[in-house]
Amino acid sequence: SRFETCWPALMKDSHGVIIIFNPELPSHLKEIEMWYSCFVQRQPLLDSQCLLVAHHKPGSAGDTENLSLAYPLNKPKLIHSNLDEDPEDVRMEFIKYFRSIITIINENREREEMSIIS
Repeated sequence: SRFETCWPALMKDSHGVIIIFNPELPSHLKEIEMWYSCFVQRQPLLDSQCLLVAHHKPGSAGDTENLSLAYPLNKPKLIHSNLDEDPEDVRMEFIKYFRSIITIINENREREEMSIIS
């Protein structure tokens, strides 16, 4: 990718990664492996710090709700988004994800503070 030189700056001090892809494009399924490898595994971030969003275009066909991703992409949480349907579920999943990231940040901060004190 022509933006690869920017990746280290994007990754620096990041606490979470959201990967949005079109599940109907086989090329996207290959690409998300690369994104996951670079932005999650190499950092390293926990799988709970990664959210995969399979975005379905309005009127798109195919039963991709039953999408099963191969290892290691089956480890992070996978949600489906579709603007045709009620976006409330997706909003709630995002809120849950952000809360979990905040919890991880707070736990890491407390751990650092304790290590300074002791």
